Amino acid sequence: MPGLDETRPFIPVGIAVLTVSDTRTLADDRSGDTLAARIKEAGHRLVDRAIVPDDRQAIASRVKAWTERDDIDVVITTGGTGFTGRDVTPEALEPLFEKRMDGFSEVFHRISYDKIGTSTIQSRATAGVANATFIFALPGSPGACKDAWDGILKSQFDYRHMPCNFVEIMPRLDEHLKRGAGK
Repeated sequence: MPGLDETRPFIPVGIAVLTVSDTRTLADDRSGDTLAARIKEAGHRLVDRAIVPDDRQAIASRVKAWTERDDIDVVITTGGTGFTGRDVTPEALEPLFEKRMDGFSEVFHRISYDKIGTSTIQSRATAGVANATFIFALPGSPGACKDAWDGILKSQFDYRHMPCNFVEIMPRLDEHLKRGAGK
């Protein structure tokens, strides 16, 4: 059964939060605030936080730059996952992914369905790994951010969570690059 192994130490990870919005500012970014508070409450480091407009290049550039930093292990975006013309976060991020995490979207929708029913299909939440960094694209509502963090991310970024978690595989995310480096 899943649970915490209290004999293992908690290992904080570095997380960056990106809000994708044409209208929000840091003063009124409730979704970004929700994630930032939960990240800190869990004992992780909020390394950076920013807001960019609904623009593929702006989103991709910011996330790519964060994946190149040694102090950032995880990038969480909020906003831009719907179906309107300005919703382009998946299109900006998925080309960066070296590996997709299809299960994230499936579990997120399962959790969301219990809260908002069939309206969950209006989200194109996605996740993957790029440059040994986990990337998650969440909808722009505070409720969706709570659901994703509380229902998935909080436990997966806790080294004590059993039977497995993302923290324990972080050192191996770039092993394919290390093997190739010796050639």
